[in-house]
Amino acid sequence: MTQDNSTPNVIALKLKRKSRQLEMTFDNGETHQLSCEMLRVYSPSAEVHGHGNPVLVTHKKNINISAIDPVGNYAVKITFDDGHNTGLFSWKVLYDLATHQLDLWEKYLARLRAAKASREPLIDMAVKYHK
Repeated sequence: MTQDNSTPNVIALKLKRKSRQLEMTFDNGETHQLSCEMLRVYSPSAEVHGHGNPVLVTHKKNINISAIDPVGNYAVKITFDDGHNTGLFSWKVLYDLATHQLDLWEKYLARLRAAKASREPLIDMAVKYHK
C-alpha cells in the first residue's frame, strides 16, 4: 500500500492511558489528540463499517487501548481493551479523524440520540482484586 502524498505521515504516537487519549505527531509539524472512544467508534474495520452501512458502536465511553502494533510504514493496528482489534488505522485515516473530529463527534452524538443509545458502559469496569 502506498501513502497518499497529500497526507502527512505519523512520526510519533503517544498513548495517554489515564486520559484515554492517543497523541499523534505528523511530519508536517501538526500534533493532534484523539480519544480512545473516538478511535473505537470510528474504527476502519469491516465490523464497524459493515458493507456500506456503518454500525452504531455504543457503550464505549471508558474504552482504552491495550496495544498498538505497526503495520509496515503506513498504519497501526490498535487493540482496544474490549478485544476489538480488526481495524488498520492508516496515517490517512488517523489524519482524517484528527482534522475532522469535531464534525465527526457531533455526527456520532446525533446518531446516538436518534437511536436512543448511550456512550455509558453497560457494566462498571472498576475491578478490585482481593488477596
